[in-house]
Amino acid sequence: MPTIVSPVGRGQGNEVLNRLEAAGFNFDLAQKVIDSKDNDLATKVVRLIQNGGFEPSTNQKRAREIMGDNMFGVEQAIAHFGINPSRQQIAALAEIPFSEATLEACKKTHVLVAVFPLSILEIRSKVLDQRLFYKQDWYNKETFAKDRGDVKWALIRKTPVENSTSKDWQEQQALLSDKDETPTARVMVYTIIGHFLATGERLFENVYVRCSDVDSDGYRVYVGVFDAEGLVVNSDWDVIRYGLLGLASARKFE
Repeated sequence: MPTIVSPVGRGQGNEVLNRLEAAGFNFDLAQKVIDSKDNDLATKVVRLIQNGGFEPSTNQKRAREIMGDNMFGVEQAIAHFGINPSRQQIAALAEIPFSEATLEACKKTHVLVAVFPLSILEIRSKVLDQRLFYKQDWYNKETFAKDRGDVKWALIRKTPVENSTSKDWQEQQALLSDKDETPTARVMVYTIIGHFLATGERLFENVYVRCSDVDSDGYRVYVGVFDAEGLVVNSDWDVIRYGLLGLASARKFE
């Protein structure tokens, strides 16, 4: 018979058991794991460890049921951006600031994102595959690229605002409903890269979208054309009209 090799070494396994016993793990609890249907308890323990000890709130679980893969939650931020959330951050994200009706209406058109304080430069540094970012250094010293922002939920549209290409900034802003706003470049980069790492889907692969930031020269920042050469971050005058330049959009908190 072939030898079965455990992915956990004997010494490592003993150390894990010692740590569990020190935390209160005993014979009765071990038996519950053994007896659990379909190995459910063991699966939950492994998932909890993989998520860095994070357990989604009831509100977050319901959002996941609605949004499916169009949700980049706390678990994905931990897995793909190496986030180690504080208790305060977990508490701040416990409640989704959008109604179930809004999520239902947006489940195919938007991505629900748990945004942590990461700058564009930090996101770029955390991505192992540097091909996900187009080779640029012009924004390395820009304030918008260094801004870390706050922890929050965002509901980001997966495509440019309808009919927003070939228009200048003011014309594009006039297309926004009172329920929508233009997000920052940081939130857009976080969403585009995070969603790709979690699902393999490239958002804005063939188009750019303007964001709310301006660079140090007063030019409007835009991101996009996330193809095989990587995500582009650029800027230009507000008055420019370009067939591949639309407007980014996010739902306002309710």
